[in-house]
Amino acid sequence: MFITIIVIIGIIAAFLGVPLFVILGGLAFIFFILAGIDISAVIIETARIGTSPVLITIPLFTFAGYIMAEAGTPRRMINLVNSFIGWLRGGVAIVAIVASTFFTAFNGATGVTIIALGGLLFPMLLNEKYNEKSSLGIVTSAGTMGVLFPPSIAIILYGLIAKVSIAKLFIAGILPGILLTIMISILSMKYAPPIEDKKEFSLKEIIKSVKEAAWEIPLPFIVLWGIYSGKFTAAEAAIITAAYAFVVEVFIYRDLHIKKDVPRIIRASIVLTGGIFIILGAALGLTNYLIDEQVPMKMFNWIKTNIGNKYVFLILLNLFLLIVGCLMDIFSAIMVVVPLIAPVALNFGIEPTHLGIIFLTNLGIGYLTPPVGLNLFIASYRFRKPVINLYIAVIPFLLVLLIGLIIITYIPFISLCLVDLFKVK
Repeated sequence: MFITIIVIIGIIAAFLGVPLFVILGGLAFIFFILAGIDISAVIIETARIGTSPVLITIPLFTFAGYIMAEAGTPRRMINLVNSFIGWLRGGVAIVAIVASTFFTAFNGATGVTIIALGGLLFPMLLNEKYNEKSSLGIVTSAGTMGVLFPPSIAIILYGLIAKVSIAKLFIAGILPGILLTIMISILSMKYAPPIEDKKEFSLKEIIKSVKEAAWEIPLPFIVLWGIYSGKFTAAEAAIITAAYAFVVEVFIYRDLHIKKDVPRIIRASIVLTGGIFIILGAALGLTNYLIDEQVPMKMFNWIKTNIGNKYVFLILLNLFLLIVGCLMDIFSAIMVVVPLIAPVALNFGIEPTHLGIIFLTNLGIGYLTPPVGLNLFIASYRFRKPVINLYIAVIPFLLVLLIGLIIITYIPFISLCLVDLFKVK
């Protein structure tokens, strides 16, 4: 009873805006003291993450994402995609979706993508005669799928917490990510205005845009090839990505000044990374207590007694994760919820890599889910529109993404076929 009261107090504190690491760390200390265990266990668990070889990937990929977002990469990527498909009916909307997905994959957060690309994409859609409602819906929901594509920070963090191969998660997210991208691209084409002055396909424009982005196009392919061929690890891929992005943006394109811009970008990326690490350490301390007290096993026994069916469990899991995705940022949700859910799902026979894709898809969609999805408020602020307008704008895209989520959840083949095909370990 006393522990229940403490947990309720912690939840209330979270709603009142108390920093999450304070709540998690505080709960860990209190629970260990009540259990008669030396509280140094929390500190030891927090320090343990520093020995993980995967940990270095988070600040490096974050830095690469930030430096590309601050440079001319958004403009070059939009021009590149636009030259290939901008002449299609609905092509401009697909450009927005593909560009946003690319950037979310590198910066790890769809909110950052809305802020970084929104100023380019929203006016572009309006100029192409898309109405304001559909333009808001497209730009707000466009980056949702990026969390499933490498080198997503969310994937790395999930693998670290759930102890699942990051290489497997990287490749498992590709087909589900493509599926969701295609689904909302088809929906966005429905909102495309009638073609008045049809833009012609131009090989000249393609060649020009490819030349402009020639140094940035190879980056994702280098990362994927290196990891899946076994040429380098995820940590080495992060080092190569950060160094490559730095050299290209500072010395080749010269979009950024090494003294004026780079220190500011490093500082911004470190702030985000530091926040993740602090929460991660506190969450692992609490997780250690939960495992010692066999909380996941007790949850599984209760669920098995009251539910018992794997498919009903998956429905309830999706509903639960959508709510979590509304209320928490994706990094915090991974660190708090994964240690509880992963062992329960494993006992239901759900493949750990497939579970990771279900988990990340839910959290990405949760960002768009009214009434408190974070991206709705970010877009409201970015485009200076009432948040109720964003609710209305994203509903069609949200429904399509939920259909995609159901497909991904109940057809594991979509997530696992490439993992099995390439025998990724």
